[in-house]
Amino acid sequence: MAKTVYLRGKEEIDAIREAARLVARTLTMLGREIRPGVSTQRLDELAEAFIRDHGARPAFKGYRGFPASICPSINDEVVHGIPGGRTLAEGDIVGMDVGVEKDGYYGDAACTFPVGKVGADVERLLQVTREALMRGVAQAKAGNRVGDISHAIQSHVEAHGFSVVRSLVGHGIGRNMHEEPQVPNYGSPDRGPRLMAGQVLAIEPMVNVGAPDVVTRPDGWTVVTKDGSLSAHFEHTVAVGVEGPEILSLSDGD
Repeated sequence: MAKTVYLRGKEEIDAIREAARLVARTLTMLGREIRPGVSTQRLDELAEAFIRDHGARPAFKGYRGFPASICPSINDEVVHGIPGGRTLAEGDIVGMDVGVEKDGYYGDAACTFPVGKVGADVERLLQVTREALMRGVAQAKAGNRVGDISHAIQSHVEAHGFSVVRSLVGHGIGRNMHEEPQVPNYGSPDRGPRLMAGQVLAIEPMVNVGAPDVVTRPDGWTVVTKDGSLSAHFEHTVAVGVEGPEILSLSDGD
């Protein structure tokens, strides 16, 4: 049975952009608040208030039972961390994944922040993951295939000695948080579904210092690296265009 892929017109893409731009502004706000001693619960409270004050709803809260508005994932936590009393410490890294629903449309983005000063090796992990995201985004143009995005990410990550998580993927987004197609962070070029103008994708490399294997903690949500190595996560909401991609999850001035 064929899976539904949605093609969005200009008005819908503009609506998704509004949600995604608020995600970007929320991440910018959180970035100013991240410091040693702040709790992930406090960051969650700030994010929820910021999103609601701007006429939107935290998309993660209540999604499949998730209890919070953001997913803060610290050090070896890959994604889906649950906010709580844990405080950030000097030298940590924390991935902030934020989703917003505004006027019936969704935006999704993530950024991994250093907490205070981190070592050069950690900065390299963050830089390579950010670069891998942008290389993947560059392939999101009509006529390419999903595998072109996947390969661009994987090849850049592995060329720098890191690994991509294989059991978690990016996805389509629009009227729903998760839509078709799935967008793996590994694969071969010119493989997979053909990309068409009007598709909107959440592209999100998850990159480990060690092996790609992950496990889920007993809380049922928090995904961590199996070997305990550090992991970074960056994500954008991107519209596929005829002439190239358009990143929708940018705040004013980005």
